[in-house]
Amino acid sequence: MAKRILVPIDGSTQSDDALEHALAEFGDHDLTVLHVIDPVDTGYSGPVGIPGGSEEWYENAKKESEELFEDAQAVADEYGVTLDTATEPGRPARTIVEYADDEGFDQIVMGSHGRSGVSRILLGSVAETVVRRATMPVTVVR
Repeated sequence: MAKRILVPIDGSTQSDDALEHALAEFGDHDLTVLHVIDPVDTGYSGPVGIPGGSEEWYENAKKESEELFEDAQAVADEYGVTLDTATEPGRPARTIVEYADDEGFDQIVMGSHGRSGVSRILLGSVAETVVRRATMPVTVVR
């Protein structure tokens, strides 16, 4: 039976490397790429996790997700793999873990970090948090 592999992507070099690794190592399994739309990126988080009064922001973020998915599929095409895609709003680490649990994934393959500089120090490492909280194996690609 094929494993279900979740690959969170954010457009960073690290997530690109994770996708390449997942395709090379798990290309014969079911691969899903997940993009988390983080409301913190706007500087404001409303009670439901979407910036208040900013439908335009959310629509733009969804378009960016679609562009990431198109780029990811172009890479997957080189391996002869068709990717499933998902977009979820929320804080990245929590959303990745919850989505993986809720959807019954067998493994997560992700980049070491997508943020840099001060934001990485202040917000902590998403990969580190996912490793600590996930109930399934997590492969972190550097």
